[in-house]
Amino acid sequence: MIKDILVLVPTERPGRPVIDASISLAATLGAHLDAFAAGYVSTSAAYVVDGAAGAAVASVFEMEQERANQRAVAALEVFEAEARNARISYQCHPLETVPADAAEAIGAAARLHDLSVVLQPMSGHETFDNTLPQEILFRSGGPVLFVPHIFRGAFRAKRIGICWDGSRLAARALRDARPLLAQADSLLAISINGAESLPAYASTDGLAKYLARAGLPIEAIDLTASRNEVQPTILSLAADESLDMLVMGGYGHSRLQEGLLGGVTRAMLQTMTVPTLMTH
Repeated sequence: MIKDILVLVPTERPGRPVIDASISLAATLGAHLDAFAAGYVSTSAAYVVDGAAGAAVASVFEMEQERANQRAVAALEVFEAEARNARISYQCHPLETVPADAAEAIGAAARLHDLSVVLQPMSGHETFDNTLPQEILFRSGGPVLFVPHIFRGAFRAKRIGICWDGSRLAARALRDARPLLAQADSLLAISINGAESLPAYASTDGLAKYLARAGLPIEAIDLTASRNEVQPTILSLAADESLDMLVMGGYGHSRLQEGLLGGVTRAMLQTMTVPTLMTH
């Protein structure tokens, strides 16, 4: 059951995709929606060159905080107008803080929500607003729905593809997605080189039987692809099958902890064309 959703509304990038997706999802599920927006205070604001006095340092920092708050409030004004029109239960949470504290605060908040909705990171952009979505994936302990930049309109997950490799993370993502799977019209299990890689007791046939006992029939398809072609193969199938959403495990470690995303996860976040639910 999904009754509490967190959405991260970006302050440095267009937020319309996540605003539209999260509000329509909350309306469909009858869920409460908490919207967070972080205006970032530069860590350099605490330092003033040429030996400026402490009062000047404090003044600069206060100005940075005020600008950060204005950015967060402005981003949430757009969200609030749409949420009010949709007549959903919601609350807005503007933050003005340094990047590391924003990651900690929103990551902690996500732990008390059933689902987090974030915007797809932009490849080649180094702003923290672009990094925070994957920080939520690593810190939340729950499912995160990544919404592509190109997404428009209401979110309706009627045709869902489950990326299945028999791993712990794939199983966790499958369980986290169950409330959405239960409302879908059709499900597709996608495995890559499954005959070679899937554990015997976690095959796509086993997955199909497991879901069938829960009243969730699923079609299975096994594709062949080299390591570098896994992500484009999945996205090509998603387009061919007109999938509304993908479900997959999210591999990697927090960037702030000097870790890296797994290859397929990183490629998917860079090039996704449909909303993708990931669990780390």
